[in-house]
Amino acid sequence: MRRSSRSRLTRHQIPRFPGDTLFDRLARTVCEAECLPRKELYEAWEVAKRVRRRFRGGTVVDYAGGHGLVAFAMLLLDDSSPHAVVVDKRRPASFGRLEEALCAVWPRLRGRVLYAEMRIEDFEVPEEAMLVGVHACGPLTDRILDRAIDGAARVAVMPCCHSVERCDLGSLEGWLPPALAVDATRAARMRSAGFLVRTATIPEDITPENRLLLAKPRP
Repeated sequence: MRRSSRSRLTRHQIPRFPGDTLFDRLARTVCEAECLPRKELYEAWEVAKRVRRRFRGGTVVDYAGGHGLVAFAMLLLDDSSPHAVVVDKRRPASFGRLEEALCAVWPRLRGRVLYAEMRIEDFEVPEEAMLVGVHACGPLTDRILDRAIDGAARVAVMPCCHSVERCDLGSLEGWLPPALAVDATRAARMRSAGFLVRTATIPEDITPENRLLLAKPRP
């Protein structure tokens, strides 16, 4: 299967995930829910897996999280997080369908992923939080980084839709392609704010906008 496909996963794709791994079990459950594109499954999993290698525990805050699969995957990969909150302006129907399907397979998830329909700035960052933003468009990624700086919180973002007009290129556009200049400037900004920064990527066959920026406050 082409992992970047935007085709909706359905029960017909369940036989493609026959294994006993956590990913295959998750994929079969998402297929049962019949509400998400294939690309969203792979993006959420690859991001959550890389974040959990670096950062454990804490309340997960999934900004602009939509269907919330990233939040659920974060809890599945590390059950020491007490709960997760998806922060978005509107709760889509896919969240409810996904929640029911996942909780039927993993009852321990029930009631642990909350939804906050509000602006990013209106949600108070909990102590020991783990902030995540997957493909928060343009300056929305910068607003998530703002929340991390203000709340001295760990953060992981995978930016997209880099806007030359609205994002800071850090005067690097003479050396770097505009999108890369924006992300390099973001990494430099987090370092200057007192964060330890790590960079990673997810496979490019899932999405070309695959750069992952991870940061945590210096001790």
